[in-house]
Amino acid sequence: MHDHDTDNTAAVNAIEIEVARNRLTSISEEVGTALIRTSYSPNIKDRRDCSAGIYAADGTLISQAEHIPLHLGLMPTLISNALEEYGADRLRPGDVLMTNNPYLGGSHLPDMCVITPVFVAGTVTALVATMAHHVDMGGIVPGSMATQATEIFQEGIRVPPIRLFAGGELQRESLELLLMNIRTADKTRGDLMAQVAANRLGERRILELVGEWGADGFRQSCEALVDYGERRTRAALVKLPDGTGTFTDHLEHDGVEPVDIPVTATVTVSGEDIVIDLTGTADQVQGAVNCSYAVARACAAYVVKILADPSLPSNAGLMAPIEVRTRPGSLVHAEFPAPVAHGNTQTSQRIVDAILGAFEQFTDGLVPAASSGSMSIVTIGGVDPRDGQYYSYVETYGGGQGASPASDGASATHTHMTNTRNTPCEVIEREYPLRVDSYGIVRGTGGAGDHRGGDGLYRQLSLTRGEATVVAGTSRVTTVPWGLGGGAPGSSAAVRYHHDGTAEPRPSMSRFDLTAGEGVSISTAGGGGYGASGAGAAGSR
Repeated sequence: MHDHDTDNTAAVNAIEIEVARNRLTSISEEVGTALIRTSYSPNIKDRRDCSAGIYAADGTLISQAEHIPLHLGLMPTLISNALEEYGADRLRPGDVLMTNNPYLGGSHLPDMCVITPVFVAGTVTALVATMAHHVDMGGIVPGSMATQATEIFQEGIRVPPIRLFAGGELQRESLELLLMNIRTADKTRGDLMAQVAANRLGERRILELVGEWGADGFRQSCEALVDYGERRTRAALVKLPDGTGTFTDHLEHDGVEPVDIPVTATVTVSGEDIVIDLTGTADQVQGAVNCSYAVARACAAYVVKILADPSLPSNAGLMAPIEVRTRPGSLVHAEFPAPVAHGNTQTSQRIVDAILGAFEQFTDGLVPAASSGSMSIVTIGGVDPRDGQYYSYVETYGGGQGASPASDGASATHTHMTNTRNTPCEVIEREYPLRVDSYGIVRGTGGAGDHRGGDGLYRQLSLTRGEATVVAGTSRVTTVPWGLGGGAPGSSAAVRYHHDGTAEPRPSMSRFDLTAGEGVSISTAGGGGYGASGAGAAGSR
């Protein structure tokens, strides 16, 4: 397939690049599918809260499945840093690494990254990696998503890059140490082994490619793909108008108390280069809405791709023309020991809002109105009195998508940095001591306009037996998703604690306990409208 005697870009022609792109993407997708099919927890097998990709030996992103933008955008940073910390020269055939350290570029502790090196003739030729949200990692609340945490130690067990397998042998002592700190040990064991098995499938597929193309041909194809991704990205950026814009949006709660937290983005487009500056964002806060700088990079990559050209290849070439500036010690570049559990679910979405708002300052008809603004996570966990076992229900909820200049927003959907499915009601009631009392779209919550924002959704859950702890984290409860061009804003979100025949409103970031018969409900925000025939300028940015 390849001429091995010439430079990698020249050696791989356009047809071969396209063949390689599809072959490698199909491997990433197959790895993700295998993980979903073999996992234990509904959070992965039903909701698909996981991601998969193929990387060069140094962590350079080559190919990824179309899973969760947040995972996919930060994994290259995490993998590169994990290899540096562990020592790439220490890797041996049959090794498998795992880590969830947010300060290396991870997201939050439930998201465990499993990294499998692929050896050819004694040399690491590629890496296969999966990231999956495990339903518990210890910490002060079931589900490990405490809003009220004030340091990382309260959120659960933090795993440095260590070997889960060494030379093909399971490191049982390491695994048992991990599982002893986790409530749902059986689920976590099964989900970890599903990640390992999915990675092994990816390893076999890559070795099949190397068998066809040769090791040099495989390397040249990967390098050519990244070069192609950069060329495509630069060509798309040239078509954007040059300019600079600054926009500040706010989080309304730090997890411990209500407080306005500014997230400021300054975007500068100059020809085929772009700078996204987040250094004006607030300092890291006491509660769990801080995030790693890798999350900020993921948000930047996502926004550039959707605005410049959604068909751009998702490999390291996408980030080559994009400079992301963050300030260590800030909300979007958290440093030890800042808690980070909800940096994914809340702050990443607000970073996207701020970057989009900055682009809107110097573009016309390009940026959509604000979406619901949160991944709207609910975790419910405790000990089921039926069998004495811990359980942990974890789910993020869709909301209203912001309208665009061309179309209405979708309703009750995951937007921006999240891309999971819902958990079917039947699965919830089969797996947990929970009953789904109500579930549906909240009509009329999207903002009016020439194009209407999507509507949010509503779900109410009741505990059927025992006692449980609820953690609910959403946003836009005290603010609204903004409209554009005269479009009206979307309606706010709401969290309620149902007990004694009442529905007690709770803050956007809440923790409370349930006894049998009590419940929780969440209404997610609607998306903003676009265009002047809606509620008028009073309701728009």
